[in-house]
Order: sequence, then structure tokens, then C-alpha cells
Amino acid sequence: MIRTPLGSLRFSPGPSESSGDPEALRTSAARKDSPHGSSPPKTHGVRLQKFLADAGIASRRAAERLITSGQVSVNGRTADELGIRVDPARDSVSVDGRPVRARRKLYVALNKPVGFLCTRRDPAERRIVTDLLPKEWSHLFPVGRLDRDSEGLLFLTNDGDFSLRLTHPRYGITKRYRVIAVGRVTLDQVASFTQGVQHEGETLRAERVKIVSANASHSLVEMDLRQGKNHEVRRLFESIGRPVESLRRVQIGPIKLGQLPVGRWRVLTEAEVKSLLRPAP
Repeated sequence: MIRTPLGSLRFSPGPSESSGDPEALRTSAARKDSPHGSSPPKTHGVRLQKFLADAGIASRRAAERLITSGQVSVNGRTADELGIRVDPARDSVSVDGRPVRARRKLYVALNKPVGFLCTRRDPAERRIVTDLLPKEWSHLFPVGRLDRDSEGLLFLTNDGDFSLRLTHPRYGITKRYRVIAVGRVTLDQVASFTQGVQHEGETLRAERVKIVSANASHSLVEMDLRQGKNHEVRRLFESIGRPVESLRRVQIGPIKLGQLPVGRWRVLTEAEVKSLLRPAP
């Protein structure tokens, strides 16, 4: 955008402007250059870069570059500042002259099978979790991850805030896993899980551990985690010399896997989404 030098602007003189107040001149100039016309900057709505990211145009960081490069307009005016907010229901947003529509937010629960990657694309063209969804939902992204050899409950969404609330440790969302480990697992061994285990420079910790059954060949263990560190469950069992044979996530927060068949999905209800976003007790 070509900005007119401040000294060449002409305003209808108000009390402050007629007295030559420089601050008043700057304020008036900013209002005229705003994508919202003469209205003051919005303090409600969503940030423009978040709106673009939610609409699937680009990641939030890439959307910021689109804005600062002058490729985005709001209500017909170039919007090249990152502080701009928009009302998705009222404002008209375009990128390079093409209108951008707000996407309906989707929240999907999937029973992930073994052998699928939790990513939106894979250079090696291996199977990915979005292959299990309708093609029109290919823009959804996994909330957290389950490794390729693990199965169970996985959420997919296009809502970045929802994803952050469920994956960042500060929100304390508990995930429950059922693990089949090789060999007999003892109470003394799993006691270290809740106390904290040092592994490769990280502290791994479970919130709760329950031995469901155990014999000389295999043990079934149920455990709750909050941190979600990479391969945390497998690394905990590795620390006691009991390799994991199978790992299934059966619950995230209050939402249980239930009877959802392997490889199938369902849309979360509004009540379920709200229950996931409530502060942890």
C-alpha cells in the first residue's frame, strides 16, 4: 500500500486538529487508513491471521506473512497490520482478490488402526489417518499423535485453539492407555512410573497406573498420562525392561473410545466438545 505523507493529508478540522495537535493528526490518519474505514480499531472478533488459518488458507505464521506483504484485504481495504481483528459473520476478507469463507469447525473422533501415521501428508506416501476420513475433510489435522504402531482414540479438527487445549501440558488433559507388555509387571516396577523416571534427559511420569492382569508371559496395564511426551508410554516400560507389545488409547479427558470400531470415526457432539474445554479438576 502507498501511504500518503502525513503533511499532505487534509482533514475536517476538529477542536484538536485546528490547534495543530500532532497526535490528533496521527490518530485521524490511522482511522482513514484502517480496513474498517473511519471506525475505531476492533477490540472484539478474531485476529485476522487466525481467521485465515482457520479457513485453511495457510498456517498462522504463513498468514501473518500474507498480511504484512499486503495480499489481504478486509471490506475492500488492504489490511497489512497484524493487530487487525475481524468478525467472520460480518466482515468480507479476501486474499489476492479472492474471497475467503470461514470454515465450519469440525471435531472428529477416530479409532486409529495400527499402521497409520498421524500427519496430514507423508513424503513416502505411507498411509495417514486422514485417509480414513471423507475426502472433503482432508484439511483436518490430528490433535496430538499416536505412533504408527499404536491404536485407539484420536481427535482430528480444524480448530487450532481446541488442539492447543488438549495437547499442552498446562491444561492438564488426561489420556488413558491400555498396554500389553511382555513379561510380568510388578507393583514395585510401576510405582516408579508415578514417581517419575529419568530417560534420555527427560522426566517421564504417569498420573495413575493399574495392573489389570499379569502372568509370566504378558501383563495388561492401564495408565493415565498428562504430559504427552514423545513415545512416553513405551519409554516408561522400556525403563523397567518390559517391551510394549500393544498400546491402545481408550480415553481423552471425559471422552471414551467406547464401541467405536477400528478405522471408523464419528463427529463429537457440542456437549462433548464443551466438556473437553472445561478446566481440568
